[in-house]
Amino acid sequence: MLCRLGGRRLRPLPGLQLGVRGPQFATAPTGRVKRAALPVWGVASVSTVSPGGAGGWYEALATSAPVQGAEELLLGAHSAVGLPWWGSILLTTVALRGAVTLPLAAYQHYILAKVENLQPEIKSIARHLNQEVAVRANHLGWSKRVARLTYLKNMRRLVSELYVRDNCHPFKATVLVWIQLPMWIFMSVALRNFSTGATHSEGFSVQEQLAAGGVLWFPDLTALDSTWILPVSVGVINLLIVEIFALQKMGMSRFQVYVTYFVRAVSVLMVPIAATVPSSIVLYWLCSSLMGLSQNLLLRSPRFRQLCRIPSTKRDSDTPYKDLFAAFYAKFNSRK
Repeated sequence: MLCRLGGRRLRPLPGLQLGVRGPQFATAPTGRVKRAALPVWGVASVSTVSPGGAGGWYEALATSAPVQGAEELLLGAHSAVGLPWWGSILLTTVALRGAVTLPLAAYQHYILAKVENLQPEIKSIARHLNQEVAVRANHLGWSKRVARLTYLKNMRRLVSELYVRDNCHPFKATVLVWIQLPMWIFMSVALRNFSTGATHSEGFSVQEQLAAGGVLWFPDLTALDSTWILPVSVGVINLLIVEIFALQKMGMSRFQVYVTYFVRAVSVLMVPIAATVPSSIVLYWLCSSLMGLSQNLLLRSPRFRQLCRIPSTKRDSDTPYKDLFAAFYAKFNSRK
């Protein structure tokens, strides 16, 4: 039987059709100013997809209850505020991010701060456990493999007990992703339905309303942004969010470094993808990314963190924005 460690007993190890078609493009309707053409996949109504074909999964998604709920939300917001569609998309995005993702992001920081504050205690437990297992291994003649497995099993149990004690299991910090990603997909598909004429409201085609609901260089929200300003802006904002995260996580593990590079690649890949979808979708992506950047900066504020009752950690700073600017300057200046 193993010795006790801080009131805890080490338990013994129990035993080790899609049919190939040529490229087709939809031409702009006659009688209107010519706009950037969309690929057939971007303008065809979802009802034209064969249920048995490879597009069946997208048809199911485009007609699903969550997407219909997103459509009703957008239509309701548009009717309530009385703004052009570009304004309705912007306000709906701000409202969703503020009411849903901001509280979840604050909760994520709350959990991560509690986990970070547990690290000294975890290191202390690991040190004492390692010594205790070494003594038992020497006394009982365990092999290195058995001793290692015993250490890992008991360490996992003790750390789990700490997470339960402080109610801060790291998995809870992933709730934001499981809510935000589906919401982003449902809103994007709903806007795609609007832009392709798959949805009507009060006898009028939402597609026609979107065609006249843009602003500045993208007056037609059903067309592509031929200037690439919106797609490039989406990529730049997403890269900025990734860099802020990377600067905040000094001394990242190899896995975290790989994940950071992967997210950077996805951010760059979003630029050509955004250039092939209607401007209404890209406008939503840009507004969502801007809100994400704003939330990241807001959650660095000591006053806001105190308001959200996020525990303080050793890495917290009284001048987070000054430190962030200095870190950016140091990082990019060192490359010259």
